[in-house]
Amino acid sequence: MTKWTSDQLDKIGRAEEVQIESIGRDGKLGKSVTIWVARVGDDLYVRSVKGHNSHWFRGTQARHEGRIRTGRVQQDITFVEAAPDINDEVDAAYRAKYRRYAGNILNSVLTPEARSTTIKLVPRAAGS
Repeated sequence: MTKWTSDQLDKIGRAEEVQIESIGRDGKLGKSVTIWVARVGDDLYVRSVKGHNSHWFRGTQARHEGRIRTGRVQQDITFVEAAPDINDEVDAAYRAKYRRYAGNILNSVLTPEARSTTIKLVPRAAGS
């Protein structure tokens, strides 16, 4: 399994927002969606504020493959359902990174519905 480089972790982890694209059943990249990302140790996580019904989240469930982009960093990824026991650490990472946002904006990624969609982003080799 491919691992994040320290440069990728730093750049993606510090990015205010990232773009996520999922690969559909047809094998094509879908529409890019702008989203927040949280770093916990050497792992990156995202959540859907609209829960399981969000179009982008449903797209990640089709083939569990996609791409993340921010600035000059672009990486093919696998979307992996996160273990529920990581949720408190992901909450803390979101709170620390996005604390300057008003409570209702920050809290949108901390709801039980959003927490239930926590996805770990795992890098994969292009074409694999």
